[in-house]
Amino acid sequence: MSEVSIHRGGLDATGLRVGIVAARFNEAVVAHLVDGAVEALVRHGAQRSDLTVVWVPGAFDLPVVLERLAGSGRYDALVALGCVVRGATPHFDYVAGAAASACSEVARTHGRPVGFGVLTTDSWDQAVERSGGKLGNKGADAALAAVETVRVLHQL
Repeated sequence: MSEVSIHRGGLDATGLRVGIVAARFNEAVVAHLVDGAVEALVRHGAQRSDLTVVWVPGAFDLPVVLERLAGSGRYDALVALGCVVRGATPHFDYVAGAAASACSEVARTHGRPVGFGVLTTDSWDQAVERSGGKLGNKGADAALAAVETVRVLHQL
């Protein structure tokens, strides 16, 4: 019986060029996600000069800019950051669903990881908890997921 081939990505961001696209809507939370993503990448070996942060109006606008960055060939990985808080209308469902679906499509179309750090919460307090509060920083988590996926792709 032959050996099983197992591939696991690491968290070494050394030499990686990463584009971070951040939604300005709910910027008080998203700014913490961006800080978390940048600091996690630098802590794992990325150079600040290899990181690009692009701000867009809202979560619905993330995919078109991710598409442009992915198509440029300049980035090894991308990170989408935003915050959509549930309100009294179905707008939340449309924005969050469209953003998630389109970000995933960018990754598949271009073969580039897109770390998805768009918070979808029921309350402002939940958003704060996930952007550096007691539940950690989901921006950092999304950035490291993108790094790990790049490293897996390099092995395949």
